Amino acid sequence: MNELLSYILIDPEIRSGKPCIKGARITIGDILQWLVSGMSVQEILDDFPLLKEEHIRAALAFAANREACTKEELMKSEEYEVLEIV
Repeated sequence: MNELLSYILIDPEIRSGKPCIKGARITIGDILQWLVSGMSVQEILDDFPLLKEEHIRAALAFAANREACTKEELMKSEEYEVLEIV
């Protein structure tokens, strides 16, 4: 997964500091929204020739990693009641 995450850049000067694909100025959020809207990976690649399949996988890996970190941080926090779904 670390290899995939190497495609991600967070720079306050680019797209207001949102995580982006290096060299593309396309945010992780953009890619996730396109996937959620029903675009296939191939449609995204066709519409955005700068992107490669590994960039899409990197966006998904970043989101999964962020979700895991968020859950771990919430579990340690006493400010929130975290319910486990069984």
